[in-house]
Parts: sequence; structure tokens; C-alpha cells
Amino acid sequence: MKGLILHDQLCFAVHTASRALDALYRRELAELGLTYPQYLVMLVLWERERASVKELGAALRLDSGTLSPLLKRLEAAGLVRRERDPGDERSVLVRPTAEGARLRERAEPVPLRLVAATGLSREDLGDLRRILDRLTGSLSEAVS
Repeated sequence: MKGLILHDQLCFAVHTASRALDALYRRELAELGLTYPQYLVMLVLWERERASVKELGAALRLDSGTLSPLLKRLEAAGLVRRERDPGDERSVLVRPTAEGARLRERAEPVPLRLVAATGLSREDLGDLRRILDRLTGSLSEAVS
């Protein structure tokens, strides 16, 4: 790197790629009536069938102040149901409703369309994912 030149900054490359990906997700998810953060919540719930708010926050790396309004909007849309955990009244469990479960079918093609839009091979995408995971881990350690 040559110092303070915008296009030489890793942060700018990650930022612009993230914005482009967000824009594509916004377009793809509009037909599902979901925002990108709501989609991420639904992905976890479709995978696990239920999760506590604490588990959702850990999986998505979101604090409860960010997650709670997301869950309220998903509940108002009829896609999830929140209930106290009978085994631990302090814990709130979140489950997809029948409508939320049906939405999974409509969401199935989204990842494939996103992969196609990248123009990258599956091998390149796998490499990129591994590099980004390592980067995230290293940066998380650096700020701990």
C-alpha cells in the first residue's frame, strides 16, 4: 500500500463490495417483503426452527438493541412468533410462523441468483469466504 490513497485502502474495497452486495440483496428481497437483516434472522430460524434471542444475537453478531426491533417487525408481519421459554422465563424463544416457514420456499432461489451475479466461480467464492472469515477473526481479536 502507498499510504493514504483511497483505492489502496482495504476498508474501502470491503465497504464498496458490501454496499454493492447490499443493493443486490435489497432488490432480491423486496419481493419477499424482507430487509437484509430480517432475511438473516429468517435464515437462522429456517436452519434451526427456533432460537432464543440470545442465540440469534450471537449467530448474527447483533446486540439486543438492534435485534429487538427487527424481531418486532417480523412478528408484526406475521413471520415469527416470540414466546417465553417455559424452561427459563428470562429467555425469549423465536420461531417462524407457518407463513414464515412458507416464505422459505420463495427465498430458496435468492442465494443462487446472488452467486450468479458475482461473476465468480464456486472455487473463488469459497476462497473469498475463507479469507473474509479469517479477516473477521483477526480483526475481532485485534479489537478485543
